Amino acid sequence: MTKPSLPSKMWAAQVISFNEPYKVHQIPVPSDLAPYDLLIKVAVASLCHTDSMVSSGAMATPLPCTGSHEGAGTVVAIGTSVSHFAVGDRVMAGILYDACGTCAECTGGASACPQYCQNTGGFLGITTHGFFAQYAKVDARQTAKVPSNVSFQTAAPLACAGVTVYRGIVLSAVRQGEWIAIVGSGGGLGHLGVKLAKAMGVNVIGIDARDEGLQLTRLCGANVTIDARIGLEEVVKAVRACTGNEGVKATLNVSDAKEAAALACAVTKMHGTMVQLAQPDGVVIPFHELILRDIRVRGSAVANLDEARDMLELVAGHGITVQTCSFQGLGEIGKLVELAHSGKMKGKGVVIMDQKQIEREKNIRSAL
Repeated sequence: MTKPSLPSKMWAAQVISFNEPYKVHQIPVPSDLAPYDLLIKVAVASLCHTDSMVSSGAMATPLPCTGSHEGAGTVVAIGTSVSHFAVGDRVMAGILYDACGTCAECTGGASACPQYCQNTGGFLGITTHGFFAQYAKVDARQTAKVPSNVSFQTAAPLACAGVTVYRGIVLSAVRQGEWIAIVGSGGGLGHLGVKLAKAMGVNVIGIDARDEGLQLTRLCGANVTIDARIGLEEVVKAVRACTGNEGVKATLNVSDAKEAAALACAVTKMHGTMVQLAQPDGVVIPFHELILRDIRVRGSAVANLDEARDMLELVAGHGITVQTCSFQGLGEIGKLVELAHSGKMKGKGVVIMDQKQIEREKNIRSAL
């Protein structure tokens, strides 16, 4: 591996005890890189709903664990077997670390889903250290280069939220000119789903139950925006009114609300597909949606590297940006968590880990 001059210590925000705030303190900089590892200097780290699950102990995370599984930054060191990255590359790091490479999930060719590999080295920010740190060790085989016109503040949230909702759209099989609904359209995943689906030429119905979420749904360009607080029957009527009285071909559910999955199925036309992306304790769907209307439900988690690259190409080609609430440095992580729990978040909450990288990329983009 390359051995640049690096500090021995770095600042990180870690889960030390479950149901307690992050502890911001100094820990060693990762020093031993495996052959396919990259060491990146983190520019931006993003907060995800799953981070609260980690903090609560729901993910059975070994402690201590550095938080955040959504990160972007610059390569500062590479493992001995890495050939397609160089020091200085701007990258978006995938959540997966060291998949086995031999199971059916890893070897499925274009349809491979290594994120479902049962024999991995872990998941960054969930079962091993993540991006709420100045440096992070990541797997080059799960990492994508960030296009020059895509900022770190957009790339970091795309590492999980973006690829998750993008894969949901792909799995829905909705084509250009057809209708898709997104339940929870004004949240971190939802607003990205609206933007990505619109860029793919799909008509979007955004459904949300927060004033902030409805406002963001409209801002992101949804064809139709519906307030879920009017009740299930009225929401279904509103959806059918703009879809030839059928309902949408597919719906993405990105809301953890107890009634969200049932609503997502109800607005989907008979024999249609509901893709469940949210992770509540239980997914509750009335039997008559599954049986009498033949709604097909499938779950999905993040994406493979090819899908991540396709998403970044779409983002770069259409000038898509992520709506973010930005906080400067780990000293403000408590404020970020408080905002996330308040229900007032508009888009994705991110921590600027390295302002110098942000300024550098601004200079690069201004020269394009």
